[in-house]
Amino acid sequence: MDSHSTGTPLWTNNIEFQRDVFTFARVQYTVDGTYGYGSTRPSERWLIDAPDSDLNFSYRLQQITSLKVSPDGRYIELTDSNLWHYPFLYIVEPGRLTFTDPEIDVLRRYLLNGGFLMCDDFWGDRELKNFTRELEKVFPDRKLEDVPLTHAIFHGVFDLKEKPQVPGVDAGIAAEFNNGKVYYRPDEREVHYKAISDDKGRIMVFVCHNTDLGDGWEREGENEYFFKQFAEKWAYPLGINIIFYAMTH
Repeated sequence: MDSHSTGTPLWTNNIEFQRDVFTFARVQYTVDGTYGYGSTRPSERWLIDAPDSDLNFSYRLQQITSLKVSPDGRYIELTDSNLWHYPFLYIVEPGRLTFTDPEIDVLRRYLLNGGFLMCDDFWGDRELKNFTRELEKVFPDRKLEDVPLTHAIFHGVFDLKEKPQVPGVDAGIAAEFNNGKVYYRPDEREVHYKAISDDKGRIMVFVCHNTDLGDGWEREGENEYFFKQFAEKWAYPLGINIIFYAMTH
């Protein structure tokens, strides 16, 4: 994928093992107005933070772990026949998306057959309520539940001592001079990590609400305070833990 900024990493892998590397797969979704459009054009919401967040994270994942990671992340629709080649999917700002009927069926089968979906960067009660409704279409018989700090997903590669809240870069930079405050509205104050699990207890859907790991990945080089306090300390460690969990459970 082509970066929008300078200084992003470049690397290659052995061509003979192209199919044996981890690929960051970002889901292309639809915003049809059911839950409003927001300030971003609906056709572009799924692209927020891309490609730099995906590229930077993929590089750090390969740098810090033993995984071989592709520099060529994938943008993919849920109905794409190649979906099954990607064990990990990422959705950004899901608070206004609407799943189509074909997507609902495919996503349910993908997840029950071992796939993993991470949802990131949506804020406030309204967006959580909206996305919960969409997940209920996929799993009407399974509830989105809080994930306790004791869960393995917080302790895989990095042993996290608290549930991190990573703000968007502007709020993160301002936090240095604002007593650490990283939210704008009262309903954005508390970070939530929620999940839907299969019958064996494996997390299939991991929801990061009132936090923005993607900005921690994308904007790591813009401000030293933001990098040290949020990207290096929280966004990368939790992101790497999530991948480790997805690939080993």
